Amino acid sequence: MAVIKKLWSIGGGKGGIGKSVFTLGLGISLSRMGKKIILVDADLGGANLHTLMGVRFPPCTLEDFLLNRVDRLEDIVIETQVEGIGLICGADDILGSANPTYAQKVRILQQIEDLPADLVLLDLGAGTSYNILDFFNYSQGRICVMTNQATSLQNVYGFIKSALYRQISREFAKDHEVLSLVLQTETIPSEGKIESVKELLLQLQVGGEERLNRFSQLLQDFDLFLLVNMVKEDPDLQAARIIAKVCESFLSVVPKVLGHLSYDPAIEQAVNQMVPFPLNRDSSPAALDLKEIAQIVLAHCYKQMDPGQKISEKGLSFLARLQSAAAKMT
Repeated sequence: MAVIKKLWSIGGGKGGIGKSVFTLGLGISLSRMGKKIILVDADLGGANLHTLMGVRFPPCTLEDFLLNRVDRLEDIVIETQVEGIGLICGADDILGSANPTYAQKVRILQQIEDLPADLVLLDLGAGTSYNILDFFNYSQGRICVMTNQATSLQNVYGFIKSALYRQISREFAKDHEVLSLVLQTETIPSEGKIESVKELLLQLQVGGEERLNRFSQLLQDFDLFLLVNMVKEDPDLQAARIIAKVCESFLSVVPKVLGHLSYDPAIEQAVNQMVPFPLNRDSSPAALDLKEIAQIVLAHCYKQMDPGQKISEKGLSFLARLQSAAAKMT
């Protein structure tokens, strides 16, 4: 058995929905199952994962890597109080760290899968900047966190849509007709505007079978999971199903529901005390939820690989498209 989904990104578009708490909790739950985990605080504009982990003064951060003080990403992994978990702290204290250059981003992506861990979890920042979307799309496992609030639903759908269109733009960077059709979905409402990916697919049918097949394969490969956080009542669970249905109708992708995280006062207490959740709180509702989620994540991480298949094949393809697009801009 081999890992085919080593790198997982946790996003969602909106801030304050508990992405960092979930990332940490998932990491701890996975480590308790015997896995070596490295957490990466990729929220470059507002890093706080180290605080949740109880690390007050990180000895090194992504700043050291971005500014070439160290050559390897592995050199800035710090040990934590939780056995089996390493941490790469975010760099939010240098000008421009929230918007790394193309060269810096590629350098991170090239090394991230070589980190000495069974799984690497990326805690992404809020918003839909190209850098956030590229980290999200590069990952083999993608998790979108949301709450049942209307603003969160709006933001998570916008995040998924932006990530998908970013992927399309990368895959068809040299196909101006496809890019033009994608642009039509982002313009103001007007007669003849393309309203959904299904309509876009109908337009592509006249452009040749090869291009249509490529587009269909991209949609098929665009896997992601939905996680509802801060669940207080059963109706809150409908949030993920609503987003999955909307994504199916307008984006022609169907996210899988990963599960939910119950609203739990123990989380707030742990955050205030700078004690990693769910340490010492194994029986709390959210801790039990995290255990179930970790089991589901592991089930999607491992499967028998075909002979000769390379784990990072898609990752290398993604980097190649990234480099091609950058070359066109210079």
